[in-house]
Amino acid sequence: MSHASGDASTETPTLPQLYQPKQPALSWGAKIRKKLKAVAPFLGKFRPLVGQCCHQCTPESLGQKLLHKTPSLGFQNLLCVKETHTRYRGWLVRRVCCVLFVLGRKVYASSVGDRVNRIYSTERLMPAGRRDVREEEEEEQRAGGAGRIVSVLQTVVSPALLRLASWMLLKLFRLMFYSVQVNLNQLATLHRATQLNGPLVYVYIRQSALDQALISLTLFFHNLRVPYSVCPVQVRHGWIRAVLQKLGVILLPQHAATEQQAETDSSYSLIMTSLIGELLRAGESLSINVCVENGHGGQWLARVRQTVTQGLVPAVSLVPVGISYDCPPQQDTLPQASMWSVLRFVFSLLSGDHRGGVRIHFAQPFSLMEMCDSGKCRVDGRCPLQELLMPVIQHNRMDSIFGQKDVSWLLPPTYLPELPQAEREMTIALTLHLIHSVTSSMAVMSTGIVSCLILHKHRRGVRLSVLCKDVCWLLEEVLFRNFDVGFAGSLVEVVYFSLSLLCRHLLLAAVPPAGDPVLTARPEPNALLTLCQQCELLTLVFIHEAVGACAVSAMLREVAGCGGGGEMEFDVVLGQEELTEKSLQLTHLLPVGLIPPCQTAHSFALDAVDSMVRCGILIMEEVPRATPVCDYWRRQGVLSWTATDDPDQSSDSDCEEQDKRSYKLSQPPQCPELLFFLCSLLSTQLRALCWTIESLHLLPLPLTESVCVTQLHTHLRNRAQLDKVHHESSSIKLVRMTVRTLTDLGVLIEDRQTEGVYLDTSPVFLQPENKQKLLHFVSQFLYS
Repeated sequence: MSHASGDASTETPTLPQLYQPKQPALSWGAKIRKKLKAVAPFLGKFRPLVGQCCHQCTPESLGQKLLHKTPSLGFQNLLCVKETHTRYRGWLVRRVCCVLFVLGRKVYASSVGDRVNRIYSTERLMPAGRRDVREEEEEEQRAGGAGRIVSVLQTVVSPALLRLASWMLLKLFRLMFYSVQVNLNQLATLHRATQLNGPLVYVYIRQSALDQALISLTLFFHNLRVPYSVCPVQVRHGWIRAVLQKLGVILLPQHAATEQQAETDSSYSLIMTSLIGELLRAGESLSINVCVENGHGGQWLARVRQTVTQGLVPAVSLVPVGISYDCPPQQDTLPQASMWSVLRFVFSLLSGDHRGGVRIHFAQPFSLMEMCDSGKCRVDGRCPLQELLMPVIQHNRMDSIFGQKDVSWLLPPTYLPELPQAEREMTIALTLHLIHSVTSSMAVMSTGIVSCLILHKHRRGVRLSVLCKDVCWLLEEVLFRNFDVGFAGSLVEVVYFSLSLLCRHLLLAAVPPAGDPVLTARPEPNALLTLCQQCELLTLVFIHEAVGACAVSAMLREVAGCGGGGEMEFDVVLGQEELTEKSLQLTHLLPVGLIPPCQTAHSFALDAVDSMVRCGILIMEEVPRATPVCDYWRRQGVLSWTATDDPDQSSDSDCEEQDKRSYKLSQPPQCPELLFFLCSLLSTQLRALCWTIESLHLLPLPLTESVCVTQLHTHLRNRAQLDKVHHESSSIKLVRMTVRTLTDLGVLIEDRQTEGVYLDTSPVFLQPENKQKLLHFVSQFLYS
């Protein structure tokens, strides 16, 4: 399968040479491939330009047009290292080309030097009356310990170890993936950005322990500076810590079990701020991961921001990095105990069904200074979610929903308590921007498209010929919305390859030889959770349409008593104002990263309603008029003129009142199927929220946040077992998101204590009627 259709430099072989399904899937795949031979020939002629920075917040960075300066260079498979990639030729070179290639890469060596002295002599660590932290650290080292924080400052990039680790990673990834594709135009942009805008800070959303290794390997292979990376999990084994620190990995101190616990130590927080400043001042690059569920990672962006505002470096460029997997590895952490843990960790990666591909997108770098200091980035006053939605839930009042949701938990007060409130709000806005930029830069993989169709459009099963047609349709819709895809080639290869990777999670119905095979998802928790994880990105692609469809479904439930999977009444008239209000309510319930950060929630809701018209679900209702639209007379028959020098009066164009629009559903068969598909994209999250609300009374609250999430996860899995259908709504990730939403709503109350954050139910929602109102409010948007 060519992963860069239309680009000449692709080095990926054809599909049959890339992946052969395991033995149990051979007969299954033979039936599929036989049927696919007669289907359409080609996919992926058009490739959109993705990863451009925000036109509103960073117009100057966008104006540099770094992504446009180079003709199309195509894509490169990092795992395909040949003789031509070295300076040598010959029989022996072909057998050791990987070693020669790694030895020929440029490495930007760094040393610790007097870094420790400079850090401990900074003003922020030497305030009057403060105990000398360094003396305490050195005393601990003399006593035989490694020091709580000083050892972390010894992090450095060793050229020899970096080359060895890169060679080993190349061998490991060849066993795990058939290709790791990168866009050469984007890498050329990074080369230009390093010459123009100072140090680069790479920001990505952590999906597995492999993410940072893939980024570092890509940069190393293309002679770019390998960044110092921040590791958010604890690694306790001594030799593993030593190796990682020689590869530029900034680890947590050994005395802290979690990143949250480390950040509560004021000494650690101040020292890490100084360390980031020293690294950037030395011209080093950084790699930071942010978490959508809990916001971890925002404190490191705040430290980078402090470095720039204090003048330690003149400029820093941020680079969002989107990583897409055909088969995402399991969300596992780094090994923490012994050699056997490392071996088990590596074996789990190799034994898993990860023989898909990886696509890495480096978005256009943009200036941190321009975004934060130009005043173009939105840092409006935000309201707690409780104030926005509780009047609607309890009293059906709509006066509060026209606001922006507060997301201060992205950088809680326990992180960097010395940070001024204005800087904290700017960092939160920056984090929101980067989360959305990273997810928008990710490529939609073929397994995601097939999983989305099977899980959300053809839940009861689909014939293979229909699935192929829908793959073409969904591909066109994705490209139309300016999202890139991580595949190209013939439809036969794309569908066969995707089904080969997903075959363990699908059922093939027995059909007569002349008929189409029928595919459906296995009714098992692991299968449904995997399919749901595969198609998460499609929710972002269709987020406007999904919100609008859920608002239409809620209106149909309320006005006509239909919706969901029942009989549709197409003569119902829906008002624009009511649809916008419903869309706005649902928008506030969505997790961060789905809504463009520079767009207000109200504007997003208006676009969601408009998207229903564009995709053909709604048609505008024609209202008979006694007066033609082109008539400028008021309906009373008299025009009221205003003086041109009176700025407080409305203009002549406002003399006629705005007519309220109304919509009707378009006629079948186009409307219902598309409407249900779009509603289903958000049903997984909404169902998990409903189940969580129903399970709150089963918890022995108050509980610590981690224990509460664990027990709720158990309850949701039990609920899914009773439901027997929707196991995808019981993932641990969704549980964390629902706990965050209920905390923002005021349903769960946080009690921050020294040993952790405790959660308890608000007295208001201990009353059954209020809990029922909340459940009804959420379930109105749920398509079932």
